[in-house]
Amino acid sequence: MQATDAHRQFLQALLALGVAESGQAGKLHRQACERHRVHYAHDKLDDFIRVVNGQLRPLSMEIRKGLAEDSGRTYYALVNLAETEITKMASDYSENELELFKKIMDLVVLSGNGFASSTRILNMADQLKPKRMKKVEAEQVLQSLVRDKWLCEREGEYSLHIRGILELEQYILSHYPDSARKCHLCHSLSIQGWGGSPFLSTPPPATAALLWCLRALGGRGGGERQPCS
Repeated sequence: MQATDAHRQFLQALLALGVAESGQAGKLHRQACERHRVHYAHDKLDDFIRVVNGQLRPLSMEIRKGLAEDSGRTYYALVNLAETEITKMASDYSENELELFKKIMDLVVLSGNGFASSTRILNMADQLKPKRMKKVEAEQVLQSLVRDKWLCEREGEYSLHIRGILELEQYILSHYPDSARKCHLCHSLSIQGWGGSPFLSTPPPATAALLWCLRALGGRGGGERQPCS
């Protein structure tokens, strides 16, 4: 199938959002098809995106699909395949702000449960190099990272938003090989921990599975969790 103006409108809309939940992506799909009089099928979103990706890959970009650990919801994000470092955020954040984000990632990924408290983050801000950051400045950066969907926050605890996981997947896997794992069922990267055997705190890749995938297969896993903002 050839790309049409409907595919281009969908791509532009997703680019403006940064990341879209599956319901929102489906709405963008329908609107684009209706506006440009292209055949619309509600269950063909992934096929529609596949056509878009065919145009994007020569540019080292693609739309990726991932599962949010805190809610089990599916999201789509536009990912730059050529940039595997956090420098892809450089146009929106200063060098010092990016350094803070790297430190937050250290805390989150190495925590064991995928979260870092605001207290720990703010206490770390005045230790940044080459320039320390005041706590009020760090709070503003945290708000921006949440607003831009790089981080999500729940009751004073911060974790990586699904956008951050999808866009920085290769960075995370290469910098935290002993802490980051992919679910062998849905192939999504896990930061917040695993379901499965209670005797394995860090299951090997061959047996590791996200709680939501286990529920889908047979209802195993922990209780419901509220999605972070």
